Formats: sequence, C-alpha cells, structure tokens
Amino acid sequence: MFFDIGPLELVAIVVLAVLIFGPDKLPKVIQDVTGFIRKVRAFSDSAKEDIRSELGPEFKDFEFEDLKPRNFVRKHVLEKDEYGLRELAEIRDGFDLKKEMADVTEAVRDSTAPNSASAASAGGAPLSLSKESPAASAGRPDMFTKATDASRREPPPFDSDAT
Repeated sequence: MFFDIGPLELVAIVVLAVLIFGPDKLPKVIQDVTGFIRKVRAFSDSAKEDIRSELGPEFKDFEFEDLKPRNFVRKHVLEKDEYGLRELAEIRDGFDLKKEMADVTEAVRDSTAPNSASAASAGGAPLSLSKESPAASAGRPDMFTKATDASRREPPPFDSDAT
C-alpha cells in the first residue's frame, strides 16, 4: 500500500475512525483533513517559489530535495561527472597507509645507519638510534628494540593514601 501501511492496518484505521468520529461525521472530518493538507502543500509550494525567485536566475535549477544529505551525496559525489567515481577511486587508491608507513620506517632505518659516519664527519649530530653504532647513540634510548631486562625494573612506589 502506501506509507508502509498494510491492508490490515488500513482496515484497522478505518474501523477506529468510524468508532471515534461516527459514520455521520466521518465524511466531514475527511474533507477537513484533505483541505488542510492541500493548504499546507500550497503554502510550501509558494514558499519554495518565493525562495527561488529571491535567489535569482543563477539558481534556476535549484531543487530543495538536493539539500537532503543522501540526495546531496548521491548527486555531487556518486554521479559520474567531472568529479565522479573515477577521480575518487584514484584518490582513495593513492592512499595506502600501511605502505606509506613501511616506506617511512625503511627510509628512517636506511638513513640513520649509513649516514651516521657522514653526519659525524660533517659536524652535525648523528641521527642513528640503532645498536650498530653505540657511540653515536650515547645518551639516547634505542627506539627499535624492546627492553627485556625485567629484573632491573623497580616497582612503582606504593602510596597508601592514593587508594
């Protein structure tokens, strides 16, 4: 049927309307409701026309249904126009976060190991954080390996007032 109402629900609504308003007043109520719906539609149509006329000729193709988020996305993103699916797919495929992170990690590891000698000879601070050059990483923590010596760790101090 309409408005996702099945035939059984429609029969129930009609029976309730007859019971509430009575068979003699029901035609008048239906006329009043339909007249009210016509007035609301006429008012909304005139308001839309007023808005279109105020916007000017630049917005002659403006549709109020395009303001709904689903319709807006469908029209401006999913349609195959100059900014359509093809361009979005190319942009989306251009971003491979795992590959980018792997490239950055590899570049950092590669640049720190061979360049530590050249950086030290150039007078700059060495960039190495690996175990290959302990002199270059003096005073800096090793960021690439996990500390495994648990016997040296001290437990945090116990504060009885905090609990």
